[in-house]
Amino acid sequence: MQTTDIAIIGAGLAGLTCAHLLHAQGLDVTVIEAADRIGGRIRSLRDTDGKALADLGPTWVWPPHQPVVARWLDRLDLATFAQANEGDAVIEGYHPAPVRAPLPGQDGMVRIQGGPDAMVQAMAAALPGAALHLNRRITRIDSAIDGLILTDAKGKQISAGRVVLATPLRIAAADIAMPDAPAALLQAMRATPTWMAGQAKAVMLYDRPFWRDMYLSGRIASRIGPLTEVHDHSSARGQAALFGFIGLPPAARDPALLKAAIRAQLARCLGPEAGQPRDITIQDWARDPLICTPADHNGAHPDLPPAILRQPHLDGRLHLGVSETSTRSPGLIEGALDAGQTTAEAILSRH
Repeated sequence: MQTTDIAIIGAGLAGLTCAHLLHAQGLDVTVIEAADRIGGRIRSLRDTDGKALADLGPTWVWPPHQPVVARWLDRLDLATFAQANEGDAVIEGYHPAPVRAPLPGQDGMVRIQGGPDAMVQAMAAALPGAALHLNRRITRIDSAIDGLILTDAKGKQISAGRVVLATPLRIAAADIAMPDAPAALLQAMRATPTWMAGQAKAVMLYDRPFWRDMYLSGRIASRIGPLTEVHDHSSARGQAALFGFIGLPPAARDPALLKAAIRAQLARCLGPEAGQPRDITIQDWARDPLICTPADHNGAHPDLPPAILRQPHLDGRLHLGVSETSTRSPGLIEGALDAGQTTAEAILSRH
């Protein structure tokens, strides 16, 4: 049986932040991820050379208002650039035809060069190669005399001194048997929405940011859709792009029909060139069984977490460390970094 000081279930940003900090303090850390990639809700669209083109998950941070983000950007030596907002937006659904109008930007909003995935990759790069296990789904956690025993879908086991659940809480409650966990804890996990889990995002790539020639920002606010809001998503490296949030419920998101409707919407709002992107990528997070449950389809934002989600359990051996457990911007990148950091600090204080 494999043994480790700390087993972290989930290789999203929170789990990798926790692993990064614990490894730096000399602990033996094992990160176990059910998917075939790291990052969780953070994912990049990449070109054939592996370079990040666009963000299929979260994209923005606000360093002036998010001190945890600011510290980690500095620690990982990652640069940011301003969200492009110069020019008018296009508003549709409020008048017979789309109209131009100025819309204010958000103070402090920036993007990370290479996307939030650059944070994920930097965290993982600091870990030993043997520490990260992909395509390995944990199905059970049992108490033992000197720690916890994890069992995976193939029946293989890991003995860990402590375990961190760094995966969406509803998924963990549904997919991992925890016979010794308090019933109130499992109930709180099932009641906690996973932020953006039911959302779908579309990214459109172009040869040039033509909307800027018309002094348009690339922003669209729509009551018609299918994209309810659109933003300039051109990269720091110069790849022209737009992205939009899809306003249709999960059951109505047929990819082929969506792409045709997106092209039509972009053409009527930004002109014929907008309706001819060289590529449209749709990331429907509601279709990812490792991220979204049916209860997440309504898109509810998590509240500040109850104390039971922030406390260790099973004699201090089980910790919850995912973005929704943070009291600082739960669900956001700031929350993921804070949750990973707070969990690592709690473990180190008891080690």
